[in-house]
Amino acid sequence: MVVGVGCMIFRIHDCRSLKGKRKVVKAIVARIRNHFNASVAEVDDNDIYQRAVIGVGLVGSDRRTINAKLDKLFNFAEDLGLAEMIDTQMEIISL
Repeated sequence: MVVGVGCMIFRIHDCRSLKGKRKVVKAIVARIRNHFNASVAEVDDNDIYQRAVIGVGLVGSDRRTINAKLDKLFNFAEDLGLAEMIDTQMEIISL
């Protein structure tokens, strides 16, 4: 079994409240979940208006497949255009 874990850090422009941030984060999370069938959640910086940290998790049987899916997921999230992606981190664990 192979587990792929990723973290994406976004900068949300023109956001002046947690309500505005929540709207953007929910849209990103929902689109990633629907498109990739992955576990997705906001994992850090919950109280900072213009910054969001979203974590993703994928499970599979092949390391190359999980790596390719995480790469596609990161590109998809960046191409959404809802927020500027600042940084990404990825780790693949074989169990």
